[in-house]
Amino acid sequence: MKSKCRNNLLFFLFVASSFFLVSCGSDNSEFDSEGRKIVYIGHAGPLTGPIAHLGKDNENGVKLAIQEANDRNISLDGQTISFKVVSVDDEGKESKTTLVAQKLVDTNVSGVIGHLNSGTTIPASKIYHDEGIPQISPSATNVNYTNQGFPAAFRVMANDKQQGSALANFAINDISANKIAVIDDRTAYGKGLADIFEDTVKGLGGIISSREFTDVTKSDFTAILTKIKGLNVDLIFYAGMDVQGGPMLKQLDNLGLNVNFLTGDGCQTLQFIELAGKSSQGVYASSPGVPLDRMPGGISFNSKYEQTFNQSIQIYGPYAYDATNTLIDAMVKANSYLPENYLPFLKNIQFKGVTGDISFDEKGDINRGSISMYQVKNNKWEYLKTLGDN
Repeated sequence: MKSKCRNNLLFFLFVASSFFLVSCGSDNSEFDSEGRKIVYIGHAGPLTGPIAHLGKDNENGVKLAIQEANDRNISLDGQTISFKVVSVDDEGKESKTTLVAQKLVDTNVSGVIGHLNSGTTIPASKIYHDEGIPQISPSATNVNYTNQGFPAAFRVMANDKQQGSALANFAINDISANKIAVIDDRTAYGKGLADIFEDTVKGLGGIISSREFTDVTKSDFTAILTKIKGLNVDLIFYAGMDVQGGPMLKQLDNLGLNVNFLTGDGCQTLQFIELAGKSSQGVYASSPGVPLDRMPGGISFNSKYEQTFNQSIQIYGPYAYDATNTLIDAMVKANSYLPENYLPFLKNIQFKGVTGDISFDEKGDINRGSISMYQVKNNKWEYLKTLGDN
């Protein structure tokens, strides 16, 4: 009996010691084949579903930045670093947010680039905040994201307050719209942008004849558009994504509703023109920042992107690239990949990105808030003007 107990004790000690070594001692899983320390950077966005083309665009921007960083053999605290992307699919759904955000936390990421949508970015930010993980969104524009007061939440493009105001001013002063119908998709992005647009239009003396809404599951907008047709508006403003904006335009044409159509960055994509076809001609849209060919490193980035991924940029790829490089630059300045060490450097970053100079205000918003306007001509988006700070 004593011998059996002794053997059981030895077995227990062996298992316990083995577990300790795997968990805490042998860092084999933390180094790549070249002996470089692996540092995980998370990316979250819709990689499947109707707006997967936008999520993949963001993911590609992150991957390209990581690839170039690894080519530089960056050293932090005396160790050569191998950055590795951990990309998770939130499907653009708020219901998936907690699960995918926690997955990144459990992977011990040193920072997160994402999410794409405001509706996923905002709830995810609470999880990252609780864990002290810096988060930079390349595309979420709802003002509530940075208004929460989380010290590690940032974004690298203008927010909806800036964009909604610019769109309203363009509608009143450039298109000379008087009676306007507003449609939004009830997401954090769509509703937030539409609210600011509506308030600004009213402040400028314009008339909102109708405020309608749909949701991201709908594809038939006939009832909404038929109601609007009877109001004799001269402009429809749609706040939502290209996957619905394109079909909406076709249905608008089928009803013979000949009015100006204005939308935000969610529709200022190549996909929008493909979905709307000839109905897209003449449509106006805004997008944060400046056109790719006017960005400081836009032309070079576009060439690298197309060569690497054999496809064209949708819209947010350059911002995801800059967000990733900004995160890495803060680590280099801090000589550490640990969030608590590099976060103070991220707060005070001065980084020259592809999209322009990147620095953040006290909330985590980018200090420059320019918005550019475009119009579809000859089946492509043509640049019209830039509003706000450059």
